[in-house]
Amino acid sequence: MILLSLTLSSNNHHLLPFSSVCCHRRRHTTTLFAPPRHWNNNNNSNHSFVKQTTTKDITAYDNVRFLCSPPPPLLAVPVSLSQRVSRFVVPRGIPVDDLLYNGGATLGVLGGAYALVSAFDDLTERNILNQGLSRKLVHIMSGLLFLVSWPIFSNSTEARYFAAFVPFVNFLRLLVNGLSLASDEGLVKSVTREGDPKELLRGPLYYVLMLMLCALVFWRESPIGVVSLSMMCGGDGVADILGRRFGSMKIPYNKNKSWAGSISMLVFGFLVSIGMLYYYSIIGLIQLDWVNVVPRIALVSLVATIVESLPITKVVDDNISVPLATMAVASFTFSH
Repeated sequence: MILLSLTLSSNNHHLLPFSSVCCHRRRHTTTLFAPPRHWNNNNNSNHSFVKQTTTKDITAYDNVRFLCSPPPPLLAVPVSLSQRVSRFVVPRGIPVDDLLYNGGATLGVLGGAYALVSAFDDLTERNILNQGLSRKLVHIMSGLLFLVSWPIFSNSTEARYFAAFVPFVNFLRLLVNGLSLASDEGLVKSVTREGDPKELLRGPLYYVLMLMLCALVFWRESPIGVVSLSMMCGGDGVADILGRRFGSMKIPYNKNKSWAGSISMLVFGFLVSIGMLYYYSIIGLIQLDWVNVVPRIALVSLVATIVESLPITKVVDDNISVPLATMAVASFTFSH
C-alpha cells in the first residue's frame, strides 16, 4: 500500500501548545493518511500517488512530550495537520475573533477571581473564617484557579497577555489600596495578616507579580511555570496553615518555621505539582514519562522546601524566593 505522508506544517498554530525551554532537536516525520486498499487493487488504476515525505525539526523533552490531538483514523481524503487542533485548545482565528474570544475569557477569569475574593471577604466579615485562614485559602485557590484557566485562552501568541491582565488588575487593586488611595476593608481583611493596608504592598503584591511572570515568560510553553506556581500556591500555602496548627517543633536554624510546616510544604507542593501536570495531561496538552518526571518533581519540591525554611523572610519574601528557586531547579532538572 502506498502511504501518503504529510509533515508537520511550519505554520501550524496548534503544534506544541507547550515546548521546552531547555531541549534538544530531532528529525520527525508524521504519516497522516493511507489510501484505502481498493484504490490500489487495479494495477492499471489511474490513481497516482506521490509519496510526499519531508522532515522538520521539532523540540521535545526526553521526559515531557507536548502533543497535538491523537492521530485521526484512516480517511479517504488526506487531512492537513494544520486543519486539526488540540483538544480543549481554541484555534486561532482572524484577529477580530481572537480579540473577542480572549477578551471574553479574560472577563470570565476576572469575574471568577473577584467572586473568589469576595466570598472569602464575606466569610471573614461573618467570622466564619478567621483572617489568617481566609488569607491563606485565597493564597492557595486564586493561583491554582489561574493555572486551571490557562487552557481557556486561544492559541494565539497574544493569549498570554490577556491571561496576564487578570493578575495585573489585582496588582493595581493592591497598589491602590496599599498606598491608601482607596479603602477596601474586605480586601485588607482577606489577604493581610494584621489588617494593615501597607501589608498589601509586600506578600500579596509579590504574589500577583509571580502570577504575571509565569504567564508572560512560561505560559503554556513550559512546565516550569506550572510547577513554580504549584509550589508557591499549594506548597507554601498549605505549609503555613498546617505549620501554625501543628508546628510546635521548630527547625533548629529558623525558629519561625516548624517541621510540620516544612513537611507539609514538601508533600503538598509535590502533590499539587503532579496534580496540575496531570490536569494538563488529561485534557490532551502534554504527555508525561511519569517514571522520570516524578523524581524530578520530588527534587524540585525538596529544594523549594529548603529555600522556604531558610531564615531569609525579612530579606526576601517567600512569594519571591519559592517560585524563583523552583524556576531555577526545574529549568535544570527538566533539561537533564
